Amino acid sequence: MRNGNASANGNGNVHEPSLIQPTRDTQSNPNEVTQKLSGTAITSIMAPLCLSCFLSALDLTIVTPAIPAIVSSFKSVTGYVWIGSAFVLASTAITPVWGSVADIWGRKPITLIALTIFLAGSLICALAPHMDVLIAGRAIQGLGSSGMGTMVNVIICDTFSMRDRGLYLAITSLVWAIGSAVGPVIGGSFTTRLNWRWCFWLNLPIGAIVFVVLLFFLKLPSPNTPMLVGLKAIDWIGSTLIIGAALMILLGLDFGNVTFPWSSATVICLIVFGAATIAIFVINEWKFATNPVIPMRLFSNKSTIAAYMIWACNFYILIGLSYYLPLYSQSVLRANALESGVHLMPLIVACSLAAACTGAFIQKTGIYLPITYIAHALLTLGTGLFMTLRPRESLTKLVIFEIITGAGIGMNIEPPLLAAQAVMTVLDTAVIQATMAFIRSLAITVAIVAGGVIFQNQMNAVNPRLDGQLGEQLASKFNGDDAAANVEIIGSLTIAQKNIVGDAYFDALRSVWIMFVVVAGLSLVANFFLRAHHLSDISNAAVLGVDRKKSQEPPQTAIELQELQHSAPRTN
Repeated sequence: MRNGNASANGNGNVHEPSLIQPTRDTQSNPNEVTQKLSGTAITSIMAPLCLSCFLSALDLTIVTPAIPAIVSSFKSVTGYVWIGSAFVLASTAITPVWGSVADIWGRKPITLIALTIFLAGSLICALAPHMDVLIAGRAIQGLGSSGMGTMVNVIICDTFSMRDRGLYLAITSLVWAIGSAVGPVIGGSFTTRLNWRWCFWLNLPIGAIVFVVLLFFLKLPSPNTPMLVGLKAIDWIGSTLIIGAALMILLGLDFGNVTFPWSSATVICLIVFGAATIAIFVINEWKFATNPVIPMRLFSNKSTIAAYMIWACNFYILIGLSYYLPLYSQSVLRANALESGVHLMPLIVACSLAAACTGAFIQKTGIYLPITYIAHALLTLGTGLFMTLRPRESLTKLVIFEIITGAGIGMNIEPPLLAAQAVMTVLDTAVIQATMAFIRSLAITVAIVAGGVIFQNQMNAVNPRLDGQLGEQLASKFNGDDAAANVEIIGSLTIAQKNIVGDAYFDALRSVWIMFVVVAGLSLVANFFLRAHHLSDISNAAVLGVDRKKSQEPPQTAIELQELQHSAPRTN
């Protein structure tokens, strides 16, 4: 952050007045800033960020219970996977770029651009005449949502110290809980009583309010970087490589067994060439890039790598369950779209409340490592308990298992984020957030695709049995490719037929639950490599602009910075 009085940076760029009034300790490290924010200043920052977070959370879950109806409306058997995958694929590919451009042009303009893109995508989805247009709109939504989510965390981390930011990240977690919890209910209600298109129309008035509030009430310093100067500073080679690599790999995963067989040249070439492009990207970022999109120093030690792995596994399970539990509710429990959204609420609410409480605890104590062990115990237990479910049981066990799993996930959201930040400097705030978001998006995409592949394969395996019990014509509607899209047909079957088909869905989804148990185990193993680091209660000024590295030459890591702080004289 910069002083409220306008000041020039190394490029001659002028910083706009900000409500954040930092004071520097000039006799200690020059990067160190003590921020004293008034309640008004904190509110002016957090209110628009919470609104933006609410909109992102709402859109993440509002579509989930509506997907079967959307797929049925367009009569597209591949739509079930693509409605979610298009959003996440676009979000994943562009995520690393948001951090670098936010460092060049500042946080506020990039946040507004991301929101505008998101609203444009929502409008396209609401007006979509067929599935292809809807998928394109979802992709555009993903581009904008990626920037919105990344910028919320970046701005919070810019504004508050390592110790305090957990509290404010906890506030956004609560807002995310509300948005995520009401999303399935609203989406299911619209689908059942109105039309699924209202799931997208709703974004427009809410988004307009968020845009106005961000524009007029979010006061942040800006480097005022000229457009051409900023464009020249972007790592175009790195950005192109990482976007291309992400698209190739994720398209390969999405095409596999849906559009093309896994053994097809198209799928194999996409995945192989995507992996090769990632290798080229790593070399470019390591040896050649002046302003790398993802600096290789972010992966400098085992603890940081473990933090990224825990983060990825955590969201793999969270979004995977959020995507496939509604299918379980509608197929096995015979719930409608609205009820399936309500069934998802225990997981979302437990996760978000646990994240909020964890953030407050970390802000109070500065301790995060013991929390991760408790979180992994709950996570492993909760995902394992899903395997004990039985067809046509009451909802009680499902709700309890969702709460246990959600608590484990929620307690694991902030610790890996803080662990990754604690060993780096203020120069890396935005790129760490963007990298974490990129890894999260990759994990989400793989979770949706891998879950879809497992589910389809299992439904194909039981289809011969369904042929004998239901007849070939009816059983064909529940083969691997069509089972997810035709879940609404179950409601029109006889009781005996419902039981037969429901059991088939149950067995297929049980294999998906096993996948989540394996991922929870991998996260547990990674947790043993995570280390505790000091969480400073000193805020550091955000360093913005194209010459930000030249204007300050900080130590390479936060560990070196702490050594300088201990050796430097202090003033009271």
